[in-house]
Amino acid sequence: MKSFVRSIAFMLPFALVPGAFAQRQAFTVTPDASQVSFFLGGSDHGTRGTFHVQSGTVDFDRSAPRMSGMIVVAAGSGDTGNKSRDHKMTTEVLDAAQFAQVTFAPQSYQGTIATSGDSTIQVTGVFTLHGTPHDLTVPMQIHIEGSSLTAKTHFTVPYVKWGLKDPSIFILKVAKQVDIDLTLTGQVAPAK
Repeated sequence: MKSFVRSIAFMLPFALVPGAFAQRQAFTVTPDASQVSFFLGGSDHGTRGTFHVQSGTVDFDRSAPRMSGMIVVAAGSGDTGNKSRDHKMTTEVLDAAQFAQVTFAPQSYQGTIATSGDSTIQVTGVFTLHGTPHDLTVPMQIHIEGSSLTAKTHFTVPYVKWGLKDPSIFILKVAKQVDIDLTLTGQVAPAK
């Protein structure tokens, strides 16, 4: 009997290892199924538009609040439906020729990520805009169904405070911050 108990005690850590590895997940974003929408308030009306998600991968661990990876958005892809306004946004405000990417690198999270269904967490990471990194924490709603994952968040970027040009002219004033809605859709699998 003692020999049986010793065998079980010896094998138990190895039996638990696969469960630990299953806690680490890799989320790969599908750019064409993902979207960045924005709203910029103004004195006469607001401006709505979109940006293109270029790429994204996020590794996360359900057993510890750690994340790594990066979401990349093309700074020059802004589209408000007005070519003149889009050109000004791309060249004068975002300076996309020099700073072609806007990125978010998640580092940690608070909350619990369910293996399936819905979860709400707070994600903390580094948001890099116009070449300058900023610490940022955003609320995120996650839905997992099989190998599909969708993550949604809404947050505000104080772009003028962060050093970008204020596009207001004469009597046409715009807000000094922009509201962002980010939807990331892709596949989740055990991390390698």
